[in-house]
Amino acid sequence: MNSMMTMEEKPYPDGDIRSLYPAELRALAESLGEKAFRGTQLFSWLHEKRVQTYDEMSNLPKSFREKLEERFPLRHLEVVRRQVSAVDGTVKYLFSLGDGNVIESVRMVYHHGVSVCVSSQVGCRMGCRFCASTVDGLVRSLTAAEMLEQVWAIDRLDGERVSHVVIMGSGEPLDNYDNVVRFIRLVTDGKGYGMSQRNITLSTCGLVPKIRALAEEDLSITLAISLHAPNDEKRRALMPVASRWTIEEILDACRYYFSRTGRRLTFEYALASGQNDSARDAEELASLLQGINGHVNLIPVNPVRESGFRRSGKKVTEAFQNKLEKYGIHVTIRREMGSDIDGACGQLRRRYMSEGDMPV
Repeated sequence: MNSMMTMEEKPYPDGDIRSLYPAELRALAESLGEKAFRGTQLFSWLHEKRVQTYDEMSNLPKSFREKLEERFPLRHLEVVRRQVSAVDGTVKYLFSLGDGNVIESVRMVYHHGVSVCVSSQVGCRMGCRFCASTVDGLVRSLTAAEMLEQVWAIDRLDGERVSHVVIMGSGEPLDNYDNVVRFIRLVTDGKGYGMSQRNITLSTCGLVPKIRALAEEDLSITLAISLHAPNDEKRRALMPVASRWTIEEILDACRYYFSRTGRRLTFEYALASGQNDSARDAEELASLLQGINGHVNLIPVNPVRESGFRRSGKKVTEAFQNKLEKYGIHVTIRREMGSDIDGACGQLRRRYMSEGDMPV
Protein backbone atom coordinates (compact mmCIF):
# COMPACT_ATOMS: atom_id res chain seq x y z
CA MET A 1 0.00 0.00 0.00
CA ASN A 2 1.37 3.42 -0.92
CA SER A 3 1.65 5.55 2.21
CA MET A 4 2.39 8.74 0.27
CA MET A 5 -0.44 11.26 0.47
CA THR A 6 -1.27 13.50 -2.46
CA MET A 7 -1.36 17.27 -2.21
CA GLU A 8 -5.15 17.09 -2.46
CA GLU A 9 -5.45 14.66 0.45
CA LYS A 10 -3.09 16.56 2.76
CA PRO A 11 -2.38 19.94 1.20
CA TYR A 12 -1.23 21.85 4.26
CA PRO A 13 0.52 21.13 7.55
CA ASP A 14 -2.10 22.07 10.09
CA GLY A 15 -5.55 22.23 8.55
CA ASP A 16 -5.62 25.85 7.36
CA ILE A 17 -4.65 26.98 3.87
CA ARG A 18 -3.33 30.28 5.27
CA SER A 19 -0.47 28.35 6.86
CA LEU A 20 0.99 27.52 3.45
CA TYR A 21 4.10 29.14 2.01
CA PRO A 22 3.84 30.60 -1.53
CA ALA A 23 5.56 27.58 -3.11
CA GLU A 24 3.13 25.25 -1.33
CA LEU A 25 0.16 27.25 -2.60
CA ARG A 26 1.50 27.07 -6.14
CA ALA A 27 1.75 23.29 -5.80
CA LEU A 28 -1.77 23.21 -4.38
CA ALA A 29 -3.12 25.21 -7.32
CA GLU A 30 -1.54 22.78 -9.76
CA SER A 31 -2.97 19.82 -7.86
CA LEU A 32 -6.42 21.35 -8.41
CA GLY A 33 -5.89 21.74 -12.15
CA GLU A 34 -4.84 25.40 -12.18
CA LYS A 35 -1.68 27.13 -13.33
CA ALA A 36 0.95 27.64 -10.62
CA PHE A 37 0.61 31.44 -10.76
CA ARG A 38 -2.90 31.08 -9.34
CA GLY A 39 -1.23 29.99 -6.10
CA THR A 40 0.80 33.21 -6.10
CA GLN A 41 -2.40 35.20 -6.55
CA LEU A 42 -4.03 33.21 -3.76
CA PHE A 43 -1.15 34.02 -1.40
CA SER A 44 -1.58 37.71 -2.13
CA TRP A 45 -5.30 37.59 -1.37
CA LEU A 46 -4.74 35.67 1.86
CA HIS A 47 -1.70 37.48 3.24
CA GLU A 48 -1.35 40.88 1.57
CA LYS A 49 -5.01 41.85 1.15
CA ARG A 50 -6.16 39.51 3.97
CA VAL A 51 -9.66 39.03 2.60
CA GLN A 52 -12.05 36.93 4.63
CA THR A 53 -13.87 35.07 1.86
CA TYR A 54 -12.94 33.41 -1.40
CA ASP A 55 -15.67 35.42 -3.16
CA GLU A 56 -13.53 38.54 -2.73
CA MET A 57 -10.66 37.01 -4.76
CA SER A 58 -11.89 38.57 -7.97
CA ASN A 59 -9.02 37.55 -10.27
CA LEU A 60 -9.31 33.84 -9.46
CA PRO A 61 -11.55 31.68 -11.67
CA LYS A 62 -14.93 30.98 -10.10
CA SER A 63 -14.38 27.22 -10.43
CA PHE A 64 -11.11 27.51 -8.49
CA ARG A 65 -12.78 29.56 -5.76
CA GLU A 66 -15.55 26.99 -5.46
CA LYS A 67 -13.04 24.16 -5.05
CA LEU A 68 -11.19 26.15 -2.38
CA GLU A 69 -14.39 26.95 -0.51
CA GLU A 70 -15.47 23.32 -0.55
CA ARG A 71 -12.14 21.80 0.49
CA PHE A 72 -10.39 24.50 2.48
CA PRO A 73 -12.98 26.74 4.20
CA LEU A 74 -11.51 29.85 5.79
CA ARG A 75 -11.89 29.99 9.55
CA HIS A 76 -11.63 33.20 11.55
CA LEU A 77 -11.26 34.07 15.21
CA GLU A 78 -14.35 35.30 17.01
CA VAL A 79 -14.14 38.01 19.66
CA VAL A 80 -15.45 36.73 22.99
CA ARG A 81 -14.38 39.72 25.07
CA ARG A 82 -12.60 43.00 24.45
CA GLN A 83 -11.24 44.99 27.36
CA VAL A 84 -9.74 48.47 27.02
CA SER A 85 -7.44 49.85 29.69
CA ALA A 86 -8.49 53.19 31.13
CA VAL A 87 -4.87 53.68 32.18
CA ASP A 88 -2.97 53.43 28.89
CA GLY A 89 -5.38 52.35 26.13
CA THR A 90 -4.03 48.80 25.95
CA VAL A 91 -6.63 46.43 24.48
CA LYS A 92 -6.92 42.81 25.52
CA TYR A 93 -8.85 40.39 23.34
CA LEU A 94 -10.23 37.00 24.24
CA PHE A 95 -10.68 35.11 20.97
CA SER A 96 -12.63 31.92 20.36
CA LEU A 97 -11.06 29.29 18.10
CA GLY A 98 -12.96 26.99 15.80
CA ASP A 99 -12.90 24.15 18.34
CA GLY A 100 -14.33 26.27 21.17
CA ASN A 101 -11.05 26.92 22.96
CA VAL A 102 -10.17 30.53 23.81
CA ILE A 103 -6.90 32.43 23.61
CA GLU A 104 -5.69 35.90 24.56
CA SER A 105 -4.00 38.59 22.50
CA VAL A 106 -2.97 42.07 23.60
CA ARG A 107 -2.67 45.27 21.57
CA MET A 108 -0.25 47.88 22.92
CA VAL A 109 0.63 51.28 21.48
CA TYR A 110 4.17 52.58 21.87
CA HIS A 111 5.99 55.54 20.33
CA HIS A 112 7.43 53.14 17.73
CA GLY A 113 4.04 51.82 16.63
CA VAL A 114 1.41 49.19 17.43
CA SER A 115 2.63 46.00 19.06
CA VAL A 116 0.60 42.82 19.45
CA CYS A 117 1.37 40.08 21.96
CA VAL A 118 0.21 36.78 20.48
CA SER A 119 -0.39 33.40 22.07
CA SER A 120 1.26 30.31 20.60
CA GLN A 121 -0.64 27.63 22.54
CA VAL A 122 -3.92 27.08 24.37
CA GLY A 123 -2.56 26.83 27.88
CA CYS A 124 1.02 25.73 28.58
CA ARG A 125 2.82 22.72 30.03
CA MET A 126 5.95 24.47 31.30
CA GLY A 127 4.52 24.89 34.81
CA CYS A 128 6.12 28.25 35.72
CA ARG A 129 4.69 29.07 39.15
CA PHE A 130 4.14 32.78 38.53
CA CYS A 131 2.21 32.40 35.24
CA ALA A 132 -1.57 31.98 34.92
CA SER A 133 -1.26 30.40 31.46
CA THR A 134 0.13 27.16 32.83
CA VAL A 135 -2.27 26.57 35.73
CA ASP A 136 -4.43 24.08 33.83
CA GLY A 137 -1.69 22.68 31.61
CA LEU A 138 -1.47 22.47 27.83
CA VAL A 139 -4.63 21.94 25.80
CA ARG A 140 -3.06 22.15 22.34
CA SER A 141 -0.68 24.13 20.18
CA LEU A 142 -1.91 26.80 17.78
CA THR A 143 -1.48 26.58 14.04
CA ALA A 144 0.51 29.18 12.13
CA ALA A 145 -2.77 30.47 10.72
CA GLU A 146 -4.26 30.91 14.19
CA MET A 147 -1.26 33.01 15.19
CA LEU A 148 -1.51 35.06 11.99
CA GLU A 149 -5.20 35.61 12.55
CA GLN A 150 -4.49 37.22 15.95
CA VAL A 151 -2.42 39.89 14.20
CA TRP A 152 -4.84 40.32 11.32
CA ALA A 153 -7.95 40.42 13.49
CA ILE A 154 -6.50 43.16 15.69
CA ASP A 155 -5.33 45.08 12.61
CA ARG A 156 -8.85 44.78 11.20
CA LEU A 157 -10.74 45.52 14.42
CA ASP A 158 -8.69 48.52 15.54
CA GLY A 159 -7.99 49.94 12.11
CA GLU A 160 -4.24 50.46 12.48
CA ARG A 161 -1.42 48.40 11.03
CA VAL A 162 0.47 46.23 13.50
CA SER A 163 4.20 46.98 13.26
CA HIS A 164 5.61 44.74 16.00
CA VAL A 165 4.82 41.28 17.37
CA VAL A 166 5.89 39.66 20.61
CA ILE A 167 5.31 35.92 20.85
CA MET A 168 4.93 36.18 24.56
CA GLY A 169 1.30 35.36 25.25
CA SER A 170 -0.01 32.03 26.50
CA GLY A 171 2.19 29.04 25.70
CA GLU A 172 5.86 28.24 25.18
CA PRO A 173 6.68 29.18 21.57
CA LEU A 174 9.55 26.73 21.21
CA ASP A 175 7.26 23.93 22.39
CA ASN A 176 5.33 24.68 19.18
CA TYR A 177 8.48 25.16 17.14
CA ASP A 178 7.42 24.31 13.57
CA ASN A 179 4.21 26.34 13.65
CA VAL A 180 5.89 29.34 15.28
CA VAL A 181 8.72 29.42 12.72
CA ARG A 182 6.15 29.10 9.94
CA PHE A 183 4.17 31.99 11.44
CA ILE A 184 7.29 34.18 11.57
CA ARG A 185 8.19 33.46 7.96
CA LEU A 186 4.64 34.11 6.76
CA VAL A 187 4.02 37.35 8.67
CA THR A 188 7.35 38.74 7.42
CA ASP A 189 7.00 37.63 3.80
CA GLY A 190 7.58 40.67 1.59
CA LYS A 191 4.67 39.70 -0.66
CA GLY A 192 2.33 39.25 2.29
CA TYR A 193 1.97 41.29 5.47
CA GLY A 194 5.62 42.30 5.18
CA MET A 195 6.50 42.90 8.83
CA SER A 196 10.21 43.29 9.55
CA GLN A 197 11.76 40.28 11.29
CA ARG A 198 13.63 42.74 13.50
CA ASN A 199 10.25 43.80 14.89
CA ILE A 200 9.49 40.32 16.23
CA THR A 201 10.44 39.08 19.69
CA LEU A 202 10.11 35.45 20.73
CA SER A 203 10.11 34.64 24.44
CA THR A 204 11.13 31.21 25.74
CA CYS A 205 11.70 29.67 29.14
CA GLY A 206 14.82 28.02 27.74
CA LEU A 207 14.37 24.89 25.62
CA VAL A 208 18.04 24.50 24.81
CA PRO A 209 17.89 22.26 21.69
CA LYS A 210 15.22 24.50 20.17
CA ILE A 211 17.24 27.66 20.86
CA ARG A 212 20.13 26.10 18.96
CA ALA A 213 17.79 25.05 16.15
CA LEU A 214 16.35 28.57 15.97
CA ALA A 215 19.87 29.93 15.56
CA GLU A 216 20.10 27.99 12.27
CA GLU A 217 16.85 29.35 10.80
CA ASP A 218 18.45 32.48 9.32
CA LEU A 219 15.97 34.75 11.06
CA SER A 220 16.59 38.27 12.40
CA ILE A 221 14.20 38.16 15.34
CA THR A 222 14.97 39.05 18.95
CA LEU A 223 15.21 36.13 21.37
CA ALA A 224 14.05 36.74 24.95
CA ILE A 225 14.92 34.27 27.69
CA SER A 226 12.63 33.95 30.72
CA LEU A 227 15.37 33.59 33.31
CA HIS A 228 13.75 34.79 36.56
CA ALA A 229 16.46 33.46 38.89
CA PRO A 230 20.22 33.92 39.40
CA ASN A 231 21.00 30.25 40.10
CA ASP A 232 19.68 26.79 39.32
CA GLU A 233 18.32 26.10 42.79
CA LYS A 234 16.05 29.12 42.82
CA ARG A 235 15.11 28.64 39.18
CA ARG A 236 14.00 25.04 39.79
CA ALA A 237 11.70 26.30 42.55
CA LEU A 238 10.07 28.74 40.13
CA MET A 239 10.25 26.89 36.82
CA PRO A 240 10.07 23.09 36.45
CA VAL A 241 11.84 23.30 33.08
CA ALA A 242 14.98 24.25 35.03
CA SER A 243 15.27 20.61 36.11
CA ARG A 244 15.94 19.71 32.48
CA TRP A 245 18.48 22.37 31.51
CA THR A 246 20.81 24.36 33.74
CA ILE A 247 21.25 28.09 33.44
CA GLU A 248 24.75 27.55 32.06
CA GLU A 249 23.38 25.27 29.34
CA ILE A 250 20.85 27.96 28.44
CA LEU A 251 23.52 30.67 28.38
CA ASP A 252 25.75 28.50 26.17
CA ALA A 253 22.83 28.21 23.74
CA CYS A 254 22.36 32.00 23.94
CA ARG A 255 26.00 32.58 23.08
CA TYR A 256 25.58 30.26 20.12
CA TYR A 257 22.43 32.10 19.06
CA PHE A 258 24.28 35.42 19.11
CA SER A 259 27.23 33.97 17.22
CA ARG A 260 24.93 32.79 14.44
CA THR A 261 22.55 35.76 14.25
CA GLY A 262 24.35 38.78 15.71
CA ARG A 263 21.11 39.62 17.53
CA ARG A 264 21.33 40.92 21.09
CA LEU A 265 19.42 38.84 23.62
CA THR A 266 16.93 39.90 26.25
CA PHE A 267 16.80 38.25 29.67
CA GLU A 268 13.42 38.56 31.37
CA TYR A 269 13.46 38.60 35.15
CA ALA A 270 10.16 38.67 37.06
CA LEU A 271 10.75 40.08 40.53
CA ALA A 272 8.86 38.25 43.30
CA SER A 273 9.09 39.63 46.81
CA GLY A 274 11.42 37.58 49.01
CA GLN A 275 12.04 35.03 46.24
CA ASN A 276 14.61 36.45 43.83
CA ASP A 277 14.94 40.17 44.55
CA SER A 278 17.77 40.50 47.09
CA ALA A 279 21.05 42.35 46.60
CA ARG A 280 22.78 38.98 46.55
CA ASP A 281 20.44 37.81 43.79
CA ALA A 282 21.35 40.88 41.73
CA GLU A 283 25.06 40.24 42.23
CA GLU A 284 24.71 36.60 41.15
CA LEU A 285 22.69 37.60 38.11
CA ALA A 286 25.27 40.21 37.10
CA SER A 287 28.04 37.63 37.41
CA LEU A 288 26.11 35.17 35.23
CA LEU A 289 25.56 37.63 32.41
CA GLN A 290 29.03 39.15 32.21
CA GLY A 291 30.30 39.10 28.64
CA ILE A 292 26.94 38.21 27.04
CA ASN A 293 25.59 40.67 24.50
CA GLY A 294 22.18 41.30 25.98
CA HIS A 295 20.14 43.25 28.46
CA VAL A 296 17.89 42.47 31.41
CA ASN A 297 14.20 43.36 31.45
CA LEU A 298 12.94 43.53 35.03
CA ILE A 299 9.25 42.64 35.36
CA PRO A 300 7.17 43.19 38.52
CA VAL A 301 5.60 39.74 38.93
CA ASN A 302 1.90 39.57 38.16
CA PRO A 303 -0.40 38.37 40.93
CA VAL A 304 -1.60 34.83 40.23
CA ARG A 305 -3.94 33.48 42.88
CA GLU A 306 -2.61 29.94 42.65
CA SER A 307 1.04 30.94 43.17
CA GLY A 308 0.80 33.19 46.20
CA PHE A 309 3.66 35.38 44.95
CA ARG A 310 3.75 39.10 45.64
CA ARG A 311 5.52 41.60 43.43
CA SER A 312 8.60 43.36 44.71
CA GLY A 313 8.09 46.93 45.83
CA LYS A 314 9.23 49.94 43.86
CA LYS A 315 12.25 50.62 46.08
CA VAL A 316 13.39 46.99 45.92
CA THR A 317 12.97 46.96 42.13
CA GLU A 318 14.96 50.14 41.69
CA ALA A 319 17.68 48.89 44.04
CA PHE A 320 17.91 45.67 42.00
CA GLN A 321 18.23 47.72 38.83
CA ASN A 322 20.93 49.94 40.34
CA LYS A 323 22.91 46.94 41.51
CA LEU A 324 22.91 45.41 38.02
CA GLU A 325 23.93 48.72 36.46
CA LYS A 326 26.78 49.00 38.93
CA TYR A 327 28.18 45.78 37.47
CA GLY A 328 27.81 47.02 33.90
CA ILE A 329 24.62 45.16 32.97
CA HIS A 330 22.18 46.91 30.64
CA VAL A 331 18.82 46.82 32.40
CA THR A 332 15.33 48.30 32.08
CA ILE A 333 12.16 48.01 34.12
CA ARG A 334 9.30 46.91 31.90
CA ARG A 335 6.57 49.45 31.52
CA GLU A 336 3.34 47.87 32.73
CA MET A 337 0.57 47.79 30.14
CA GLY A 338 -3.07 46.98 30.77
CA SER A 339 -2.70 46.45 34.51
CA ASP A 340 -6.42 47.16 35.02
CA ILE A 341 -7.67 44.65 32.39
CA ASP A 342 -6.14 41.28 33.33
CA GLY A 343 -3.13 42.31 31.23
CA ALA A 344 -0.80 39.44 32.15
CA CYS A 345 -0.64 36.17 30.22
CA GLY A 346 -3.51 33.82 30.94
CA GLN A 347 -5.38 35.99 33.43
CA LEU A 348 -8.40 36.86 31.29
CA ARG A 349 -8.74 33.30 29.99
CA ARG A 350 -8.52 31.97 33.57
CA ARG A 351 -11.23 34.34 34.75
CA TYR A 352 -13.45 33.53 31.78
CA MET A 353 -13.13 29.80 32.47
CA SER A 354 -13.70 30.16 36.21
CA GLU A 355 -16.93 32.03 35.59
CA GLY A 356 -18.40 28.85 34.11
CA ASP A 357 -18.48 29.92 30.48
CA MET A 358 -16.42 26.84 29.65
CA PRO A 359 -14.95 23.93 31.58
CA VAL A 360 -11.53 24.31 33.20
